[in-house]
Amino acid sequence: MEATGTDEVEKIKSKFMSAWHNMKYSWVLKTKTYFSRNSPVFLLGKCYHFKTDESGELSTDGSNFDKINTEISGNVEEFRKDFISRIWLTYREEFPQIKGSALTTDCGWGCTLRTGQMLLAQGLMLHFLGRAWVWPDALDIDSSDAESWTAHTVKKLTASFEASLTAEREPKILSNHHRRTLKRNWDESERRNEVYHRKIISWFGDSPLAAFGLHQLIEYGKKSGKIAGDWYGPAVVAHILRKAVEEARDPELQGVTVYVAQDCTVYSSDVIDRQCSFMDSGKADTKAVIILVPVRLGGERTNMDYLEFVKGILSLEYCVGIIGGKPKQSYYFAGFQDDSLIYMDPHYCQSFVDVSIKDFPLESFHCPSPKKMSFKKMDPSCTIGFYCRTVQDFEKASEEITKMLKSSSKEKYPLFTFVKGHSRDYDFASSPLHEENDLFSEDEKKRLKRFSTEEFVLL
Repeated sequence: MEATGTDEVEKIKSKFMSAWHNMKYSWVLKTKTYFSRNSPVFLLGKCYHFKTDESGELSTDGSNFDKINTEISGNVEEFRKDFISRIWLTYREEFPQIKGSALTTDCGWGCTLRTGQMLLAQGLMLHFLGRAWVWPDALDIDSSDAESWTAHTVKKLTASFEASLTAEREPKILSNHHRRTLKRNWDESERRNEVYHRKIISWFGDSPLAAFGLHQLIEYGKKSGKIAGDWYGPAVVAHILRKAVEEARDPELQGVTVYVAQDCTVYSSDVIDRQCSFMDSGKADTKAVIILVPVRLGGERTNMDYLEFVKGILSLEYCVGIIGGKPKQSYYFAGFQDDSLIYMDPHYCQSFVDVSIKDFPLESFHCPSPKKMSFKKMDPSCTIGFYCRTVQDFEKASEEITKMLKSSSKEKYPLFTFVKGHSRDYDFASSPLHEENDLFSEDEKKRLKRFSTEEFVLL
């Protein structure tokens, strides 16, 4: 009886902690975001125009569509559909315990891992679905969700707490998406896309078996001296993502590799070697590559001279976003309007979703409302990502980005560079593609340790 009483106390304590986390992080999604009608909006390489004869601002939650003409309304809807279709990964609670700890939530410490997951998810979406794909049910997400997160949290808390006292299972607050999906008459292409949509999300599930789930990323982070509950910087996360993709065993993932730039330098031959490495099927073929470039956009504060370059990067369709944020908070940057960056925020604590079950609910993996932040508030430490399907795509991208770097750089040296040859040609230690005994080479460990001390603390 005593043990049972202790368990009940722990459960009630857990409910109150969950409530605190939700109240603490729910405000970030409550406020509306307004966009200028007179400036184009860029989202991962796509451009949207909301221009009208009237000046002023426009909310993208659909609340004032009746005030604008049909053409602009259509553009806003297309933007909303595109934005909502991106995969949103946030704090979660009540997931399986992380190995080596008592943690069942990443609230307060996992935001950079989540933004890294979002960047990788976008790369996989480009690989399997293409940039033109949008989720058919994107606009079915209730626009009022963006305005009522706090009310939702209070209802959820009340229902959860009552359920814990009556020994009932916590009720799930879900929408009618599952029923809508059953009613939809999918054609063959839509069915195939929906399979990949769900599969990509499942790779990021919060369980020990998910290839890119929090549990696996933390295991790889241990090799660089990180443990669950630690704060992770954008550069460390870039290396963890590379290892996670290398170690993934799903046959579908054998056609993708990740390259992390060394000291702000992308060595073209190293990238091409990765793309041309033998695939597990035994056939020589090229792999798509996701290139991650950890950079600093200034000293203690972001240098505004880099604004045009960042905007240029986010204007490219093969850009998969930026792992960054502002001091003490990590965001996934995916677009911009004027001098403001558009981002998805991981700082909202949601309930664990078991992605192993058939037709698991998708709504909590798609953000109903974009957020904006002035570029000058951005922390200088970040990781930029690109996706190249073929060697030819990589060569074209390196030329295009090099021109962009030169034209936007007011300094003598660009933010990062593409150089021909291998890193070993420049007296840098080159780590093998597959290491049997250790996930990180000694050179990588030193580099990761340096990144850990240089980067800001993320909450």
